[in-house]
Amino acid sequence: MTRLLLLEGNTADKRARARDLGVRNSSEIYALAIAAHFPELELDVLNGADPDEAMPHGRNWADYDGFVITGSSLHAYDTDFAVTNQIALVAQAAEHGLPIFGSCWGLQIAAVAAGGEVGLSPRGREVGFARKIALNSAGRAHPMFAGKQAVFDAPCIHYDEVTRLPESATLLASNRHSAVQAAVIPLGRSEVWAVQYHPEFDLGQIVQLYTLYEDDMVAQGFFSDVATLAAYRDKVAALAADGTRADLAWQLGVDEDLTDDTVRRAEIIAWIKACVLKCT
Repeated sequence: MTRLLLLEGNTADKRARARDLGVRNSSEIYALAIAAHFPELELDVLNGADPDEAMPHGRNWADYDGFVITGSSLHAYDTDFAVTNQIALVAQAAEHGLPIFGSCWGLQIAAVAAGGEVGLSPRGREVGFARKIALNSAGRAHPMFAGKQAVFDAPCIHYDEVTRLPESATLLASNRHSAVQAAVIPLGRSEVWAVQYHPEFDLGQIVQLYTLYEDDMVAQGFFSDVATLAAYRDKVAALAADGTRADLAWQLGVDEDLTDDTVRRAEIIAWIKACVLKCT
């Protein structure tokens, strides 16, 4: 049995609030995305922000074939337990030689674990769709992006970004908002394949984000008012329900980068095939 350990990035109170609002937690989003393409994999969740966290089912690192770092509302530059413990867990997974994949929070704490730096983006929040993510020459040659075009859009939400990669890291992709949109970070006896955006998100998750952060989206100038946001959100929801709606895709400015599950999740799929299952 091939087994992955998913590091849930959010605290217990954040997870409880999400459940109350009917919003999926980060590890739930990842579990659904992975199971859609690899239903045979066994997935465990580790709540790394919790003081009483422990390996699921009494297992240890040797029981896992890969480690996935999910998203979080925390900040990698803070020093409370919820943050520092997760950074330590990433380092432990790497010391045990586990292949590691991370998105958003995953990229950020992997960078910190390896000696890099994370800070608040001077361009503010990047939310909904990260536009025109461009692979550099290293990215175009890297197997993580075998299923991607040289320039693509992806789901996203983040305030923070990697401001300095570890010296050993390799930058793979950037866009106008964030210079570090993807990187490979050597750590311990392993390496982390990581992206700043969220390939695990689907369009339904974008709808949830626009609902959860409705007031912020208006206050920060993404929408002129709640009615405008609601109209846009309704279009995203309708496209999520029917990905063949070419009219909605055109109005929203999206294509298969976002509507095709296999293309959108290509980085996760590539990592599992190349690093976990080790197939060509």
